[in-house]
Amino acid sequence: MITDNKYIPDLNTILELGEGQFSEFKESLDGSISKEMVAFANASGGVVYLGVSDLGKIHGVEITNKLKSKIQDIAYNCDPSLIVTLNEIENVLAVEIMEGVNKPYSCSSGFYMRMGPNSQKMKRDEILTLAIKTGKIRFDEQICPHFDWKDFDDEKFEYYLKLAKISYNLSRDEILTNLRVLTPEGLTNAGVLYFAKKPYQYVISSRIRCVHFKDDGRLDILDKKVIDRGIVGNIEFAVEYLQERVPVRYEIKDLPRDEFPEYPIEAYREAIVNAVIHFDYFLGDMIAVEKHKSHIIINNKGELNFPENEFGTRSEPRNRIMADLLLRTIYMERAGTGIKRIKDACIENENNLTFSFSDVFRTTIESNTTGAKATPKATPKATPKATPKTTRERLLEILAENPKITREEMAKKLDISVNGVKQHILSLKKDGKLKRTGGRKMGHWELVIKPE
Repeated sequence: MITDNKYIPDLNTILELGEGQFSEFKESLDGSISKEMVAFANASGGVVYLGVSDLGKIHGVEITNKLKSKIQDIAYNCDPSLIVTLNEIENVLAVEIMEGVNKPYSCSSGFYMRMGPNSQKMKRDEILTLAIKTGKIRFDEQICPHFDWKDFDDEKFEYYLKLAKISYNLSRDEILTNLRVLTPEGLTNAGVLYFAKKPYQYVISSRIRCVHFKDDGRLDILDKKVIDRGIVGNIEFAVEYLQERVPVRYEIKDLPRDEFPEYPIEAYREAIVNAVIHFDYFLGDMIAVEKHKSHIIINNKGELNFPENEFGTRSEPRNRIMADLLLRTIYMERAGTGIKRIKDACIENENNLTFSFSDVFRTTIESNTTGAKATPKATPKATPKATPKTTRERLLEILAENPKITREEMAKKLDISVNGVKQHILSLKKDGKLKRTGGRKMGHWELVIKPE
């Protein structure tokens, strides 16, 4: 964060990261800058970069004392007044707005809140709610005071940069600072949840529980896993856990065959991502992903941040830094569209879907093979989407083709980390599907069960 000129980020890195929860691009000074200022002040702070287009192209501005004075006047005329810091980065003027301590803030056109890459106008109830909750500290933005840097997982960090398509051309600390997970006071809880080797050592609510029940009565457990692999690792494991347990029905009318999953991967993946981003990590519990005989349940403790009747039409992530980090990867698309994608996927796949709210937010997806089915869209697609192969299935195919392949080569082919490959190999060996013959250098892999 730019504070008193202590650290000015590399402009190319800013452009590569693009607009998000903490950054806004403007080609020149216009009347809408006051909207962006109060939106950042009402959220977690941010920076407006003058001289940069929406597409991240540098056009530059003429930085004069008159321009700086105008910006200071605009900040002063907000209600309450804002304090901004101005920094020159080449021919771009960076206008930093700190998170306000006297929320809510407004400008001449109203009250605004920063949500992802957009500044949205707030409604009356939202303004009142913000005023009531002003004193509440967001968990993911708090500093983890006892974090030991020997527990930082460089492999997780590099894997995240690859997912986010961020080049490693700055120091680790500079990138972490640009991502808003590192401050002069230390690493935030968001940084710990994403990049610690064992997040549970620092955040007791970091884990995710995956359970496979034999029936719908929650009596007989077929399998249970409690995972602590960081935000991205937890999401990947939970999605694959369900994917491996979701039956697929085949119809062979012509080549290629059509595949009809019992549950749509798009729906339960979005539900898991939604749970991770909106989970209340203050509570000390964990997210639960459950596969029952006739339905899937994803439980996430944390009440809605807005009235229930607005659910599905807006989104306000409880953990803004975590959401901003995930928004840069393949696991999260545009902010506020996850619920719609869950609904659309269930309709297309003919699954009934219910959401329930209390102190626990619960998503329930019913099997499309039992009971009433969801009403399909008026014009369903002729050929449903094929269910992608799991990482384990792909790994087995790779090993069948080349039993002497190295873990590093497997990681490259699968586009995952070497540590991820190790976890999958351990799982396959534990399930009796894979064994190693010979040493690390001269040995080879043997499949106990050949892949289909």
